[in-house]
Amino acid sequence: GRGLLVLLLSATVSLLGGLIFGYELGVISGALLQLQIDFHLSCFKQEVLVSALLIGALLASLVGGILIDRYGRRRAILVSNLVLLVGSLVLTLARSFLGLVIGRMTVGFAISVSSMACCIYVSEMVAAHQRGLLVSLYEAGITVGILLSYALNYIFADVDEGWRYMFGLAIAPTAMQFLSILFLPVNPIKLSSWDSDCQKGLIQLQDIEDKAVGKWEPYKKDYSFLDLFRTRDNMRRRTLVGLGLVLFQQFTGQPNVLGYASKIFHSVGFQSNSSAILASVGLGAIKVVATLIAMAFADKAGRRVLLMAGCVVMAISVTTISLTSRIAPLAVARDCKAAADPNGSHSLTQHPLTPLSSQSAVSPIPPALDAVRSQADPGFAATRSLTKVFTSTQSREVAPDSSLTQKRGFVGQSKRETVASTGPPFGGAPWAEHMVLNWITLLSMMAFVSAFSVGFGPMTWLVLSEIYPAGIRGRAFAFCNSFNWAANLLISLSFLDLIDAIGFSWMFLLYGLMGVMAVIFIYLFVPETKGQSLEEIDQQFSRKR
Repeated sequence: GRGLLVLLLSATVSLLGGLIFGYELGVISGALLQLQIDFHLSCFKQEVLVSALLIGALLASLVGGILIDRYGRRRAILVSNLVLLVGSLVLTLARSFLGLVIGRMTVGFAISVSSMACCIYVSEMVAAHQRGLLVSLYEAGITVGILLSYALNYIFADVDEGWRYMFGLAIAPTAMQFLSILFLPVNPIKLSSWDSDCQKGLIQLQDIEDKAVGKWEPYKKDYSFLDLFRTRDNMRRRTLVGLGLVLFQQFTGQPNVLGYASKIFHSVGFQSNSSAILASVGLGAIKVVATLIAMAFADKAGRRVLLMAGCVVMAISVTTISLTSRIAPLAVARDCKAAADPNGSHSLTQHPLTPLSSQSAVSPIPPALDAVRSQADPGFAATRSLTKVFTSTQSREVAPDSSLTQKRGFVGQSKRETVASTGPPFGGAPWAEHMVLNWITLLSMMAFVSAFSVGFGPMTWLVLSEIYPAGIRGRAFAFCNSFNWAANLLISLSFLDLIDAIGFSWMFLLYGLMGVMAVIFIYLFVPETKGQSLEEIDQQFSRKR
């Protein structure tokens, strides 16, 4: 009975951790619609506000590993919950732009520490045959959190100072996670001092035979950070596997493919707000379903199989998008600054497929640009926002002193012009001529999103939480996580420049090539870890040269 209780509480901690992460990533796109009016935010200030979360998260991935290894996983989650509560309160009560930035940085720091600690804690807490399911539950939580943030953005869109409610509602799941983990034991793995919970007697989920065979991981060894790059216990190979997975996760183009969601929906003929709603909610729902499939098969099919299958489908999908876009090209998003002055917004009519910027101002549903941007996984792609949230705000960027009603009228006008001009969507080509290709592009995109959510999305973090020895697991996970955030930032910021340099279709072909390389990398270097205890995985790595 107690074992079942711990199993349920572990699942709750994992799910709520992901839910909070996804919610905080998604909520900003809806809150920005109101914040830019209430605080008269310029393009630059909006960028600062969105990237504040990323800066906090990067900072956490540099120092969080030390906290997790030194003070334990459970304490790290409890502390991150307290920090998140403080950050949410700061945001809810903010009266100035600086308050908002500090609040978002605090929240970014907290969710980054929590994301690492949750995955490690749950992987150490449960039996080998349940580990895939319960760690993948974190990723499922992220996708649900993002959908939830869009629903609440929609509900509070017309409420006065609705952004305070949007930010404040994160307090509820945070408090629930805090309470859930209070009832869980400290891991059977401790570095030095055993907490009082341990002395009272641990609730063990793995059965007695497991323990007899010595499958509980003892803290036999102490590691320094530099051991990650040495041959001791084959640590260098483990670091290669971890970094390879997080970098390929980003370099297969996940953040940017989603940035084109709304335009692809638009090209198939979904007009006005329905496009933004369908792109954000529809793709979000697809991700949730695909992540649930990954959870079901993580412990049956295995990590390697899901990673390789996901990469193959992703490579085929982006290659297909590349080929169809050669025949039916999509217009490329412009910078926020390009439309900073009110008159600039009329230039929207030149590119009917610019990312539906005018609709996003009318519709409280955030543009699909951000829509499902995140889902890399912990650490994923909040950075999408750096280039993408702002393309969506271009037509809303009006003189600071203008009133809300003027702004709405102006936006409505630009919306009518945009929709009116969508007749020939591809530079004079008739709408119907490329309709089949547009649908192929749309289906390829859905396949890409599903494949990512089955493979790289959940499996990267599952493998990372398994392959390192207990004594350095927190620091190793954090080290890989920092590369994930940095790669995401690099991909997001260089995207438009690269498209200018080599063109949209070549860019996506490059992502397809990266997908093929990822399959080869996984085949050669990533071992199968399903059904093995953490101790057995450690021994398997230590033996191999």
